[in-house]
Amino acid sequence: MTAPLVFITGASSGIGQALAARFAHDGWRLALVARRAAEMQAWATAQGLGPERVGIYGADVSNIATAVQAGQECIARQGLPDVVIAAAGVSIGMDTAERDDLDVMHDTLALNLTGTAATFHPFVKAMRERGSGRLVGIGSVAWVRGLPGHGAYCASKSGVVAYCESLRGECRGSGVRVVTLVPGWIATPLTAKNPYRMPFLMAPEAFADRAFAAILAGSSYRVIPWQMGLVAKLLRVLPNALFDRLLAGKGRKPRRGAGA
Repeated sequence: MTAPLVFITGASSGIGQALAARFAHDGWRLALVARRAAEMQAWATAQGLGPERVGIYGADVSNIATAVQAGQECIARQGLPDVVIAAAGVSIGMDTAERDDLDVMHDTLALNLTGTAATFHPFVKAMRERGSGRLVGIGSVAWVRGLPGHGAYCASKSGVVAYCESLRGECRGSGVRVVTLVPGWIATPLTAKNPYRMPFLMAPEAFADRAFAAILAGSSYRVIPWQMGLVAKLLRVLPNALFDRLLAGKGRKPRRGAGA
């Protein structure tokens, strides 16, 4: 019970699971959250992590009530975490001309953006009172410019970056650090079906190593890998006409029901 505690959503696969492994390797206790509780338990067992090291919480983070409940249960069972990571996320292509894709946007924002705030909510006040803690949001380089066919995802990740910046100001002086991690392309189930080149594609374990260091350092904003930070800066200053021409005809993320 003396080891530090990290609370991670989206922990059944991808970035969330890689971060769980990295923190476990350094001796941290884990509070893992995802809809697929059985898969998280199987992973923990395979890692040799018993109940004294891992708490499993089955919850759909896109549902505010269940997301908040998972956080409250963690505090009751394992104590107040030292680090909270909102890693649950989804990426699905959309076409605004298609009625069903409005539901895709709703669901994407509910999980990626509102789910981040709902993940943090149970811990903010208690962390401020304690005078320490890390709240970690997962953005994406895709927040910098709107990519055709990626409207829901780009909007949600732009929202995460802006929201975390707002929260950072709200926590200023309290001892609570807000860390915004901005991944490029990471080899996870979310990127496996992307029909286009992904420069600087990174293994989730390599991402987790760099993210772990950034979180412990309390970095306010960190692009991983750093090369994608340069790409993001270039995209940000490109004139619209050149940006639009550059992306014309490029592959788009599969829509829901079309291989997503």
